[in-house]
Amino acid sequence: MTMITEPDSVVLLEVSERIATITLNRPAARNALSSEVLKLLPTLMKQADASDDVDVIILTGTDPAFCAGLDLKELGSSGKNLGSGSGADGRPNADGVRGPFPGISKPLIGAVNGVAITGGFELALNCDFLVASENAKFGDTHARVGVMPGWGLTVLLPQAVGLRRAREMSMTGNFMLADEALTRGLVNHVVPHDELLPFTRKLALDIIGNDQPGVRQIRRTYAAIHADTEGWSIEARDGAHWRDTQFSTEKVAERRESIQNRGRRQ
Repeated sequence: MTMITEPDSVVLLEVSERIATITLNRPAARNALSSEVLKLLPTLMKQADASDDVDVIILTGTDPAFCAGLDLKELGSSGKNLGSGSGADGRPNADGVRGPFPGISKPLIGAVNGVAITGGFELALNCDFLVASENAKFGDTHARVGVMPGWGLTVLLPQAVGLRRAREMSMTGNFMLADEALTRGLVNHVVPHDELLPFTRKLALDIIGNDQPGVRQIRRTYAAIHADTEGWSIEARDGAHWRDTQFSTEKVAERRESIQNRGRRQ
């Protein structure tokens, strides 16, 4: 396995057996999305997508979390500008597409090793499909903290679990555990924690064994059919109105500790 990034980087990239593994690496902050992460993550994804040595990309996190979403501490101090250009505000990102990722051509598998919360949940939803550790938990806490989705949660979550279940998750902020996520169709597999990456790599190798131009074409076809561009536009419009009329950095700061503490109890 070839390590492309330095071991202390906030996002890691390793390549082996034509698989690029991208790992969010801020474990003390539960892999929260700081400005540094939001800048480096798409850079490394584009690097992996452009590499002739890579056919499949895996996205995961350094234990114990997958991703706790936007760094609420930084958001509370910096106001509305965290992640400018990342598309987190619903506008097209720096690569001209909506969502947290650049426009990539290769399959992207999410290996969810722990909690995936709010923006971190949106990262997972934007993957082609998901494999979950038994430790995985999923939660949409946008309403708890007073921010709005921008990476397509209101489109992608109902596609995954159904409209009524999605509404419940978003309105309550309650977490969905790994076994229920499997039952609801949010994830494809739940495996013992120590087997998460080996199992996900096996699926990646199954993909690699196929005709790669064919794999990438069928991925594009799925994306085009299920894009729901109108839904993404409505989410962006409503999020912008919320930011302009209701967003408060003071409320974000007030709620930061309570949302993090409640998340730890789930």
